[in-house]
Amino acid sequence: MKQILLLLTLVPVFAFAGPMYSPTWGFSLDLPEGYEYAEGDGRDRFSFCGPGDAMFDLVVYNGNYANLNQLVNDVNRKIQNRGNVDFFQYNDKQAAMIKLIFGDYDGWGIAVELEGGSAERGSKPMLIALAYSPADNANELGWLHMSALDSIAPSAAERRYPGPIVEYSFPRGDVKPVLIPAAGANVIMRENDEKAAQFLIEREYNILKYYFNSPYMQAAWVRYYRFIYRDSFARINKAVSAIAQNLGGYSASTEEEKRAFAQRALSFVQDFKYERGLSESDFLNLVTAVTESRGDCDSRAMLWAIILANTNIRSAFMVSQKYSHAMGLAEIAGNGIHFELYGISWIVAETTANLEIGLIAQDVSDPRNWLGIVFE
Repeated sequence: MKQILLLLTLVPVFAFAGPMYSPTWGFSLDLPEGYEYAEGDGRDRFSFCGPGDAMFDLVVYNGNYANLNQLVNDVNRKIQNRGNVDFFQYNDKQAAMIKLIFGDYDGWGIAVELEGGSAERGSKPMLIALAYSPADNANELGWLHMSALDSIAPSAAERRYPGPIVEYSFPRGDVKPVLIPAAGANVIMRENDEKAAQFLIEREYNILKYYFNSPYMQAAWVRYYRFIYRDSFARINKAVSAIAQNLGGYSASTEEEKRAFAQRALSFVQDFKYERGLSESDFLNLVTAVTESRGDCDSRAMLWAIILANTNIRSAFMVSQKYSHAMGLAEIAGNGIHFELYGISWIVAETTANLEIGLIAQDVSDPRNWLGIVFE
């Protein structure tokens, strides 16, 4: 590393808006970039037009149907859908995966129970979302439709949980014990989480490539990392909780104690074996990273952010295309380099060199070359 910056510096970092949230029903939605609101009532009905003639419709029903099966059957009848339906459980909620083939359109749909609002006539509120396009664009836009639907979080519980599409495609499977040396014990993981997490990364990277050289590139990059964070959180939560406990994170209450814990967590990820992802995305999923103690800067920085978030220390992330680098951010006071993001001063954490929290190299210090990402 070159000269290290030691002085407190407050500098701006680029930032972008987060997912949309419904205060009425409690669901959130994080559509790919380029989707624009077309029509609806702003409460129960929303329609969006996306890139390449992609369309996305979302409707919430409360008391209209006795169960999800009735809702899906009625919607299929109304649009004369010829595709199949498969019902499944999504994080203890009844859900349905719908293949859309109607008129000249092709796509996918998701229906799921909600928790928001007041149930009427003994039924829960229910959401149905359809992502589709003209059939001749189906192959090109298929991943976009899947990502749009996968961005739905029916309640606050799913904002740190894999999306419904990935959960349907890769059920998490049975639990299995995995030895995490840093936790000092075996922790419970799910047998399919590693494969599912890497699939999600590669799918979202394929979508990110759709925006290369477009005005949406930076915003799409932010969403890419935000999506990985959401998908990863529950998959590694047991391991992260054990690591945080072993590092004394849950007893940290003062600013000094929080900083000391953040430093211990930083040292933990700094000790990982440096290894870049072998896939096109060049991002190693966090299940592999935490269980095998290896990874590149982006995997380590996101893992560090999740360890801190697990102990209620607000954390974030920043990435630079120019420097081909990523670093962690935390809302912790004290000496060191800080970056300004969303009106908050975040201390920086370099995860691939043995530097104390708040120290970075001079040759990666230009704030104009960094993109800030707040995950939640």
